[in-house]
Amino acid sequence: MSKRDEILSKLDVIPSLPSVVMEIYRQVQNPDVDFGKLSEMINYEPGLAANVLKLANSAYFGFRKQVDDVRIAVARLGTKRIAELVMTVALSPMMERGVKGYDLPPGKLWEHSVTTAVGAEKLAEVLEVPRPDYTFTAGILHDVGKIVLGNFVGVDVEEIVNYAYEKQVPFNVAERELLGIDHAEAGGLLLRNWGIPEHLVEVVMGHHEPEKYNGDNVVLSLVHIADTISLISGFGIGLDGLFYKPNSDVLKKYRLTSRMVERVASYMVEKLEELKKVMFS
Repeated sequence: MSKRDEILSKLDVIPSLPSVVMEIYRQVQNPDVDFGKLSEMINYEPGLAANVLKLANSAYFGFRKQVDDVRIAVARLGTKRIAELVMTVALSPMMERGVKGYDLPPGKLWEHSVTTAVGAEKLAEVLEVPRPDYTFTAGILHDVGKIVLGNFVGVDVEEIVNYAYEKQVPFNVAERELLGIDHAEAGGLLLRNWGIPEHLVEVVMGHHEPEKYNGDNVVLSLVHIADTISLISGFGIGLDGLFYKPNSDVLKKYRLTSRMVERVASYMVEKLEELKKVMFS
């Protein structure tokens, strides 16, 4: 069995997201979603319900009046934020663990994913481009493949690092050459197994190589740039972070300036601290 086939066989072993979480996520994609039904489903997951209330009452949004009813919280936050929260809460247990193959201590993958997510949203504002509703979720999910590939990278880590250095290629290219698959593809295939919408799968698969995807995928570009800003800001660098460079065509297209990068990086720090208080206090 090739290394690629061995890795692909592990995709079915990784537990999928709880069915109620997937159903909530599907429901919030519907513009005619029934808030009452959505609130009832959230209440079935006590941890999720608690976090919805915490977020609704947090400084992250700055609402003045406190609420203790999930239905009011859902109405206050809106379906977009509920979708983001559902995915963040559901993935947190996986992402809070360390990923030894990538030299990521506990919590660092989560920090990198969150800062990429909020950074992608802020970038849309700074660059004055459209921001599709799934931008945050795409940022949260972009590195989920590291959970799949971590142990395999750990076994061949010296060979992968040496290949990246000697060939002067990004780390994911070295992964692909030596393992037959990189963490971006592994993450996309995992999400496809889970039934995650294809537009999110595409962003995850292409977040290091946006040039491989045809068309003007704004979210892919936003996540690609935000991922880079998060890494250069010190979030989740791990073993591979310094091997990546942003795509020059993407930077040229969006006319990103150093001042814009500073604004996004500062926003990442601010929002990460606020989300930590909501999620872990």
